[in-house]
Amino acid sequence: MFVCIFIEKKLKLAMQKENNIPWQIELFKYSYMKKEKVNLIKSSIKKIDNNSKVIDIGCRQGVVSYFIRELGGEWLHCDTEMETLKTASSILKKNIVQIGENLPFKKKSADYVFSLDILEHLDDDKALLDEIYRVLKTGGKIVISTPISGKFFLLNKIKMLFGMKPEVYGHKREGYSLKKLNSMVEDAGFKILKSTTYSKFFTELVELSLNIIFVKLIKRKRKSQLRTGSISPESEDELKGNKKIYILYQLIYPFLRAITLLDKLLFFKTGYATFIIAEKE
Repeated sequence: MFVCIFIEKKLKLAMQKENNIPWQIELFKYSYMKKEKVNLIKSSIKKIDNNSKVIDIGCRQGVVSYFIRELGGEWLHCDTEMETLKTASSILKKNIVQIGENLPFKKKSADYVFSLDILEHLDDDKALLDEIYRVLKTGGKIVISTPISGKFFLLNKIKMLFGMKPEVYGHKREGYSLKKLNSMVEDAGFKILKSTTYSKFFTELVELSLNIIFVKLIKRKRKSQLRTGSISPESEDELKGNKKIYILYQLIYPFLRAITLLDKLLFFKTGYATFIIAEKE
């Protein structure tokens, strides 16, 4: 009884507090992998000149783009789906472009291209790398992140046991080994400047557990038609429709956060996501 009353009070306070906070940003506050990705990008790049042209491919719901564009530059946010772009526009506001297989940009028109968690969603990933090479200026940089793959990644095997196949995530493939992705990037004509991984075992374990709970217990049979799959809320209405569950998640967030910090003990281990910065020579 006490727990129910406590949750109801938390629910009312949260609703009052969140009235003016976009739902994507509110959800980001309780994310693990997205925060780690944003911090890694910011620590790796530091600052982008305000006159630099930046193309952001695969902006999804806009929240990662919202934070990394604080680095500077003039940004164009792109995705393949109009529904996704409409969602992203609520926080990105402007410079939002729908793209197809070919990028609608001139040759050598960009200083930076961000390709964050998009390659694994495409049938022809190499074609996108070629397109990025075309639109980048000489000396321009590409920033890439993807899920990782390989037979020694235990949690990837656990995903399959729970039916979390690549298509649930909207993926065409599980991911890439860092060696394979480096090779693809170099074959496209880029010079690797930084190549690493992030989101190690405990962070990935927490993220996977949350994905399984959402897909199996909350989303159930309502499949998403978006390329990004159906592993987390896709709209403000969906988040509000599961408000009590979200409040419960907020309550256990500190405990889950403490689990992810155990990754600091695994400094010698490879993470479950790749991260590459490369330059067009």
